[in-house]
Amino acid sequence: MSAREKEAPYYFVPGPSRWPVTAGISLLLLMIGASAWVNGVAWGPYLNALGLIGFLVVLYFWFGEAISESEGGLYSKRIDASFRWSMSWFIFSEVMFFAAFFGALFYARSISMPWLADLDHKLLWPDFGAQWGNVGPANTVESFATMGPFWIPTINTALLLTSGVTLTIAHHAIREGKRQKTAIWLAATILLGAIFMGFQAYEYIHAYQDLNLKLTSGIYGSTFFLLTGFHGFHVTMGAIMLAVVLYRVIKGHFTADNHFAFEGAAWYWHFVDVVWLGLYVVVYWL
Repeated sequence: MSAREKEAPYYFVPGPSRWPVTAGISLLLLMIGASAWVNGVAWGPYLNALGLIGFLVVLYFWFGEAISESEGGLYSKRIDASFRWSMSWFIFSEVMFFAAFFGALFYARSISMPWLADLDHKLLWPDFGAQWGNVGPANTVESFATMGPFWIPTINTALLLTSGVTLTIAHHAIREGKRQKTAIWLAATILLGAIFMGFQAYEYIHAYQDLNLKLTSGIYGSTFFLLTGFHGFHVTMGAIMLAVVLYRVIKGHFTADNHFAFEGAAWYWHFVDVVWLGLYVVVYWL
């Protein structure tokens, strides 16, 4: 019997770790660099890259420690339950994160716009209309074109929905103990996610060069790039999680009854799929 098939008779409590604080510092540098970058500060891109590299290094070693503990037989069913609750609350926090941005979009579009165009404000901005995607009540924003649902957003929707299917097939395969089938369908899921990100990068280039749609394009540009950009970041992180799981599947980790790392990454990926469906409808269609 391998170590991962044994159950520890105690609740494993790891020793003090440097990874949480290191991850926090890396993310702080990442966000400071990103903020400086979008505001035109010269050192912003370099600090952003440093924070990103640092965060990826932390993930590599932190994941490695957790994998070593799991494969070393240190985890029990109580640890498994803790992991499930932790992942559930983490995904709930991500739901609230996106709810804030969806709420900002709703407020700007359904409350602020009609309010700025009502009769009380006609003396200040007589030519301002409440249509979504305008240049502001004082015409302070450069003219731009809005982003429609065809064709890249629709193709990306099909890609993510298909990736949810391939991931489900891989999940059923690992529950049946079919390791090769699991690896094939998991690799297909990661590939679909990578293609999604490629199309999104192309979409951003098209927005900047052809539509003059930028982060500075008023509230429309801000909400568009924040919602789609953060979603793209989550797709990237989900693909990294699945890549780690794929590596572990190839290495012979997991059993048909013990594979929460796979399940946790799958939960996260399905959450990302659901968020995109909301984005696709609210951002591109309405």
